[in-house]
Amino acid sequence: MKNKEDIKQFVLALAQAAFDKKGSDIEILDLEGISMLGDYFLIASANNIKQSQSIADEMEDKAAELGMTVRHREGYREGEWILLDFGDVICHVFGSDELREFYGLEELWNDAGRVPFEGV
Repeated sequence: MKNKEDIKQFVLALAQAAFDKKGSDIEILDLEGISMLGDYFLIASANNIKQSQSIADEMEDKAAELGMTVRHREGYREGEWILLDFGDVICHVFGSDELREFYGLEELWNDAGRVPFEGV
């Protein structure tokens, strides 16, 4: 996926997938120009490990529906911090607010722009 607008629509679709599974505190960080890792980070919280796995599953299903596949997945079995790498978009799903606060990705990447997201 090379078109910036297509990538943005993709990350918004993944955010909606997280929202649909009751993900909370969904943040989208625009990393273009400040990181070689990807164009966007999507960060979401879950209330427990099962929910974090459900959110990750829903994101992968949505990506497949849009013709995309996950390139790399980490932490799914443990469910405390699940990372889904779609290339241009990297998703982080935390199984608890405490773990998310501990790693502080939003603070680490505080120079990144924020993409507004209001789940429907």
